[in-house]
Amino acid sequence: MVYKVYSGRVGGVFGDLITVEVDASAGLPGFEIIGLPGSEVKESKDRVRVAVKNAGITIPAMRVTINLSPADEHKAGAGFDLPIAVALLGVFGQIHSFEPEKTLILGELSLDGVVTSVRGVLPIVKMAKEKGFERVIIPKDNAREAAMIRDIEIIPVSDLGTLIAYLQVPAEDGRHVIAPYDRSAMPAVIDASPEEDFIDVVGQAGVKRAAAIAAAGFHHFLMTGPPGTGKSLIASRIPGIMPKLTYEESLEVTGIFSVAGKLSKDSPLITKRPFFSPHHGASAQAIVGGGSMAKPGLVSLSHRGILFLDEMAEFKRETLDMLRQPLEDGKITVSRAKQTYTYPAKFMLVGAMNPCPCGYYPDRNRCQCSRNAIERYLSKISGPILDRIDICVEVSRMDPAEIAAYKGGEVSSEELRKKVEAAVLMQSKRYENESFKFNSLLPSSKIHKYIPLGKEEYDYAYSLYENMNLSMRSFYKMIKVARTIADFDGDEKVTMKHLSEASLYRFPEYIGG
Repeated sequence: MVYKVYSGRVGGVFGDLITVEVDASAGLPGFEIIGLPGSEVKESKDRVRVAVKNAGITIPAMRVTINLSPADEHKAGAGFDLPIAVALLGVFGQIHSFEPEKTLILGELSLDGVVTSVRGVLPIVKMAKEKGFERVIIPKDNAREAAMIRDIEIIPVSDLGTLIAYLQVPAEDGRHVIAPYDRSAMPAVIDASPEEDFIDVVGQAGVKRAAAIAAAGFHHFLMTGPPGTGKSLIASRIPGIMPKLTYEESLEVTGIFSVAGKLSKDSPLITKRPFFSPHHGASAQAIVGGGSMAKPGLVSLSHRGILFLDEMAEFKRETLDMLRQPLEDGKITVSRAKQTYTYPAKFMLVGAMNPCPCGYYPDRNRCQCSRNAIERYLSKISGPILDRIDICVEVSRMDPAEIAAYKGGEVSSEELRKKVEAAVLMQSKRYENESFKFNSLLPSSKIHKYIPLGKEEYDYAYSLYENMNLSMRSFYKMIKVARTIADFDGDEKVTMKHLSEASLYRFPEYIGG
């Protein structure tokens, strides 16, 4: 006799359906798991056997074979413990009135039968709903996370003994043993952490405008200038002016955090745009993802948010060059011997860097760096990476007289956010029939459709292309930035004024690009 239950695994950031089949037959007693199991899955047989024993059930001495289907896909993690235990109990007739074809099961077992939390619950529950399952049985600690997926019943389980009692009675009676998770009792998901405000940044009006334009169009943004001019200060305040995540975007981001094991049970839904600022000594694996289990890296954890690279020129060149694919395609592919996963990586890159090792070039009164030292320093950021950055601004040292004359009245993050949200609304209406909503994500093939230029504007744009020696990618980025500037200013058409400002956001001569 073969008994089947259903479970799931995470492939990248998506859930895959796994069928757990158990057969018990006469023969030499044994316990074997097949179906390309990883080391954690192979160890399930010992955890399950002891947990079932401690739940008060004796397993007959028979040959037990467990198959995880599809057999050609690698299975990893301890989340198959609970479905294996249920299938094992089912094949020995220990549970009744259970509807396995309507239920997906996921969870890790301790030796004493306690059901512990697992990673990647959100994408698996989402997959279960799409496949037509009516309910999911999951660890109690994962219940709030799973409840973010609507219109599917969540059965939170704390221990194997209680689950067995639940499975031994009809579905309606089982509600008295384990009550389904009550979504109405969920506390509101509110992130009350204070945003850092742009009103704290003295001066630098042009840089703040450029940062707001970058946020409005989700453009990659680079600041360059001497140390102590406020580059990091400005970068840390950009999340506070970005539009709020939609519910669908929140689920995307939360799913990535769940797969990476970075989701707190007290914060089951990510409602703020992510902001990560790795140290320049971070490994390439930490940035782009990988490892033996092919986990998502910071480029994926920053999806729909910001990846801030402070002291960008101090990062290893090979690490920065690995950003080429995600910067261009909005995704990153991580390949290992047994698996290849593609993770979303639509993040906004914000960089800050000094123009030379000492930080003061081109001010030769303070900079003593040789030309070769400057060139070696700047060469750490390759041309292809610079070509993928939309907006670059110089952050200059403020004059002491300007600081002394400061009397407040700076623009606040709330004011900038309103302008950013108005620009985002214009883009949403423009691209309502597309899969994207920001100007920066507009494919080059659709630029002429969505950003039509008059003859005068086209001739001016072409003269900029020739005079500035732009690549075709840089040219299209300039057009898209001009469109965002127009949106930010509330203008329907892109004019030469917008194109002129967009051309100023190219790289200073000493950097190139």
